[in-house]
Amino acid sequence: MNYTEQEMQALIDNIVKAVVGTGAQNTDEIPIGISNRHIHLTREHVDILFGKGYELTKIKDLSQPGQFACKEQLTIVGPSMRAIEGVRVLGPERKKSQVEISRTDSFVLKVKPPVRESGDLAGSSPITIIGPKGVVTLSEGCIIANRHIHMSEEEGKAFGVRDGEYCDVELCGERRSLFYDVQIRVHKDFRLEMHIDTDDANAAGVGNGFRAKLIKRN
Repeated sequence: MNYTEQEMQALIDNIVKAVVGTGAQNTDEIPIGISNRHIHLTREHVDILFGKGYELTKIKDLSQPGQFACKEQLTIVGPSMRAIEGVRVLGPERKKSQVEISRTDSFVLKVKPPVRESGDLAGSSPITIIGPKGVVTLSEGCIIANRHIHMSEEEGKAFGVRDGEYCDVELCGERRSLFYDVQIRVHKDFRLEMHIDTDDANAAGVGNGFRAKLIKRN
């Protein structure tokens, strides 16, 4: 029987869920979400890149309420003038545009982005974004997102952690790993999930749906 790419991915996801199980709150384990390179845009920059009045096209809701992947993809260029094409735009629109990449991406683009919490852009790396209708050059806005865990207020209480606190996390993938300095983000609308980028995921041998174990600091 031949499967389409989407059917094969769905089959793999179901197998992973069956193997790692569910109910993270009951096992003190946290589901992992892998974050690939992506772009957040302001209304002004959507107009420049796609044309005045253009509306982003949602194709899929993400794990955190209100966040979604868009059909639109753009090209990013660093000082080396080497480009990375097909970078996904995520919605909704933001107050500041930002580009989140991996350390591996930074070697291609020849940029030196700091490891930051999303939205902390002061002094971050410049980057150019190329769209079908225009070009935007950010004087700052390119970062490597820090490792972090989203959780609701109830989940924060269950794990005994507070917003802004840091913890260590064990990942039991193909390469058992311990990640330090993982930021806790607590909000009433968040859903439990640890976000790491593709470099970290590949290093630990984990994928979407795997589990991480939170280790509180004394």
